Amino acid sequence: MPVETRSIRDRSAVGRFPSVTPKFLEDEEEEDAEEENACQRWLRKVCPCCCPETNDDDITDGLLKKNENGINGGKPVTGGSELDEVLLKVQSIDLMKSKSGENRTAHHTNLYQSDDFIIRRGQTFLMWITLSRPFSHDTDKLHLQLKTGPLPTVSKRTHVIIPLVEEVKDGRWEAAVVRQDDKKMMLSVNSPPTAVIGRYQLTVETTSANGQAVSTHDPANDIYMLFNPWCEDDAVFLDSEDERQEYVLNDIGRYYYGTPNQIGARAWSHGQFDDGILAACVFVLEKSGTPRSGWGDPVNVVRVISAMINSPGDSGVLEGNWSGEYSGGTSPTVWSGSVEILKEYIKSNGNPVKYGQCWVFAGVFTTVLRCLGVPCRTVSNFSSAHDTDVSLTTDVYLDENLDPIDHLNADSIWNFHVWNDCWMARPDLPPGNGGWQAVDSTPQETSQGSYCCGPASLAAVRSGQVFLKHDCSFVFAEVNSDKIYWQRNLDGTFSQIYSEKKLMGRFISTKAVGTDERNDITDLYKHTEGSVQERIAVETACSYGSKAEAYSCPAAKDVSLEVTMDGEGPEIGSDAELTITLRNDSSEQRMLILHGQVDVIYYTGVHKATVRKDRTELDLQPNEVHSLKWSLEYKNYKDQLVDQGALMLTLSGRIKETQQVLATQFIFRLRTPDIIIKPIGKAVVGEKLAVKISFTNPLPQVLKAVIFHVEGLGLLTAHKIHYGDIASRASVSLTEHLVPSLPGPRKLLASLDCKQLTQVHGVTDIMVEE
Repeated sequence: MPVETRSIRDRSAVGRFPSVTPKFLEDEEEEDAEEENACQRWLRKVCPCCCPETNDDDITDGLLKKNENGINGGKPVTGGSELDEVLLKVQSIDLMKSKSGENRTAHHTNLYQSDDFIIRRGQTFLMWITLSRPFSHDTDKLHLQLKTGPLPTVSKRTHVIIPLVEEVKDGRWEAAVVRQDDKKMMLSVNSPPTAVIGRYQLTVETTSANGQAVSTHDPANDIYMLFNPWCEDDAVFLDSEDERQEYVLNDIGRYYYGTPNQIGARAWSHGQFDDGILAACVFVLEKSGTPRSGWGDPVNVVRVISAMINSPGDSGVLEGNWSGEYSGGTSPTVWSGSVEILKEYIKSNGNPVKYGQCWVFAGVFTTVLRCLGVPCRTVSNFSSAHDTDVSLTTDVYLDENLDPIDHLNADSIWNFHVWNDCWMARPDLPPGNGGWQAVDSTPQETSQGSYCCGPASLAAVRSGQVFLKHDCSFVFAEVNSDKIYWQRNLDGTFSQIYSEKKLMGRFISTKAVGTDERNDITDLYKHTEGSVQERIAVETACSYGSKAEAYSCPAAKDVSLEVTMDGEGPEIGSDAELTITLRNDSSEQRMLILHGQVDVIYYTGVHKATVRKDRTELDLQPNEVHSLKWSLEYKNYKDQLVDQGALMLTLSGRIKETQQVLATQFIFRLRTPDIIIKPIGKAVVGEKLAVKISFTNPLPQVLKAVIFHVEGLGLLTAHKIHYGDIASRASVSLTEHLVPSLPGPRKLLASLDCKQLTQVHGVTDIMVEE
């Protein structure tokens, strides 16, 4: 609250004994004060320059600090009016925070749809200060104070004192006068590239010969400090402007899903510049309860955000749900962007939003990091291993008949898994480990007691240096572990019978810079499969695993097994067809019994239901290539499907003549139709635009209680359209009206929500004119 200027008389009354003034003396003092005030009024008329009128509009609360003898020849002062006139106070502060102004343009924060003052560290900004009188460089002093967090402390860099200097220097909190116009001063203020990020409270302290004054904190002058990828000395510096435009400033992204043979793409609205999102991102950091002093280190910040995006243990942003039952919340496949999620989280004061799965966690994580200034991208990994026992291998246990032992198969292979890469230096690691770092906010395994993962250096993962922090071993297993098959012996022990070395970490993908194309970044995570460097990396990594002695496995002999699929694969609602090819490279006959099993699995690789088993006896002639046509009818799998799920064909067999073991697992998904979005007419800011949304039900059954979700940054806020039932194989269309609010290229996203069909979505590009 405001601090009042106190006179010497007032302060001298504070001591060992209370001040007691007799009533008759109080009356005399009041008469003297009235006479003095009359004299002052007369003097102001005679000589206004010597006795200026007190400014009642002064917004600053002054705190006078003088010696106990007072002024005016050591005599006590009867009032504070003379001192107020000569005391240097701040009347107003102008941070020049207009979105199109010099500050926010220079700091690349002009896209934030907020009137807050948003700047980046390691860079100067300008501000105006209006004082109660002209500033004297000879006798007056001034400094700024910034405070963040509940207990600001200078030693922890959460209470910053910014001195006024002749000329600011890089790497320091300093301010310099660049222009003075009577009572107004323009300051150039510099921050170091290691400054703590977050929201700061600003006050100004002035000192003159007559005392000291501190301005009142005004929330409108709070400062949001962000990381600065444009600053060479910031740990998140990224030297490519095209990449900064993509990984920091692009508010629309894409993620990839499906299987290695059927890669699908979906747009995601990050919306990091939407009004209220920056405040929500800072709220997420505050909700973590971590000390503000650590918010200057991007390694620490991204690790905190990784834990806070999921809810276990810390009431983070999203509650994960892989059950297929989403009552009381939103199905993960329905979300098309982060804005609605983050706004719901802050609106509920930090109650987790229901529900999320890996692509939702990753999409929100990208939003938060880009909003805070850390270059970030969403990454999809196909055939992604989940190692549960730190073996750095993915283990499959079979019984004596080569059938899977489900309760032992804790390791899983996700059809796809979505996480993030973020860019930063890693001074905490040996040289060469900076750059892209993998961070995973999906709650899978704990890391130092929290459900978080990373940042793991991609350079360390690629070379197998899994001992480096943070969580390189888990990320390595996801992208480059060997799949080892173990068979149970009669005595209950297990023997290693087969391994697959090229299965994990396929088509690791992210959105390309500047386009909507898919960019394969597998080579950043590992060397070419089968190369000497890749095998050395695997051996290096596995030497630190829990099954180091069992890592090597017997090689296959002369018969090979492969499963292939034509085109983009089967559509949901139709029969699935595959081709099984066996190649006998020997000059002798080979006989085997091939065991087949088809399972419905969640995209995480977790088993849901077995829909068919079969057994085939085969006789392979010398050098024969034998093809089998395999099919699965819709009626066999229709009642077992799950959202984002897939079908997995497991094949295994043993060659009678050589005892060679054949084994493989082929995962494929059933493609869903797209929502078609077509704008009708020209899109202009402020003018109504009609958009036609069309969809065809691919199933031979009715879709019940269909809801369309539509959203688009700068086009319309996220909302639901309750459509109702859609008949079997029927086509429907509806018209949505919107009024664009921002010019330029925009994307309109739509998704469908119903119990019978999931992962249905669509996107269209709309160019909005001024």
